[in-house]
Amino acid sequence: MAGPATARRGEKKSPSGPPSAAAPPRRRLRWERLPLRAPSRRGLIIILVAAALLGAFGVWALYASNWLRVERVRATGTKVLTPHDVVAAADAPMNAPLVSVDTDALARRLRARLPRIKTVDVERSWPHTIGLKVTERVPELLLRTGGKFVEVDAGGVRFATVRTAPRGVPLLEMSVSDSPSLRRFGTDRLRRAAVEVARDLPAAVHKDVRKVRVRSYDAITLELTGGRTVAWGSREQGAEKAKVLTALLKAAREARHFDISVPSAPAVSGS
Repeated sequence: MAGPATARRGEKKSPSGPPSAAAPPRRRLRWERLPLRAPSRRGLIIILVAAALLGAFGVWALYASNWLRVERVRATGTKVLTPHDVVAAADAPMNAPLVSVDTDALARRLRARLPRIKTVDVERSWPHTIGLKVTERVPELLLRTGGKFVEVDAGGVRFATVRTAPRGVPLLEMSVSDSPSLRRFGTDRLRRAAVEVARDLPAAVHKDVRKVRVRSYDAITLELTGGRTVAWGSREQGAEKAKVLTALLKAAREARHFDISVPSAPAVSGS
C-alpha cells in the first residue's frame, strides 16, 4: 500500500497548475558610490609643503637664477634706422631677470629717443632675449630749414631732420604768416592739410610733384616738373580732384596751369 510520500512522488505537475511553492525574488545589483576618503593630516601637510617648495623654486628660477636673464636684445623692422640704433636707444637692463623687464617703459623710451619710430612692440623671447619690432614713420613732405630738411609724416608730425632730402618726397612751403587761416586753423592743421593733399595724389602724379605751397586753408598749390602748377584749393574733395587732375594731365599735355579748386569746373591754361 502506497503511503502519502509515495503518492506525492508519483504525482505529475500540471503545466497549467499553480506552482507548488513561490519563486524567490531576483535581487537587483545596486552600485553604491563609496565616500572619498579625505587626505589625512599628514598627507595634507605633505601636499602643502610640496606646493610651497614648487612655488619657491619657480620664483627663484624667474628672479634669482641665471637661467632666465636678459642676454640679448634684437631689433627688427628698421629701414632708415639700424638695429644698433634701436638697441642702443632701448637701453635694456642686461643680465636682469627677463620677467622683470618693463616692456611698456622700453617702448616709451624708444619713441622718445627716436621720434622716427612710429610704433614698437617689445616682446620677451624666452629664455634670454628681448625682441624690438619697430615701424618707422614715412616722410610725406619735407620742410627746408637752413641747409637741412625736416621730415613730415602722414599725420603732419615733424619727426626727423636730415642733411639730404629723401628722393621723391616733395617740399612743403608754408606762406601763411599774413593769412587769416593761420589764426583760425593754426600751423599744425594747415600742415596736415598739405599732407592730405599729397596723400590724395595717385602715384603717377605724386612722382612729378616738387613742391606743395600753402598760402591759406583754401589756397594750396602744387608745383610739378616741367614748370607746371596746379591750383588745388582746399583739401576738401581730394579724391575727386585727384581724378580730375589725372585726366587733365593726359588730355592737355602742353598745358602749364591747372585749376581744380572746383573739380566740377576745372580750368586749363598755357597750352
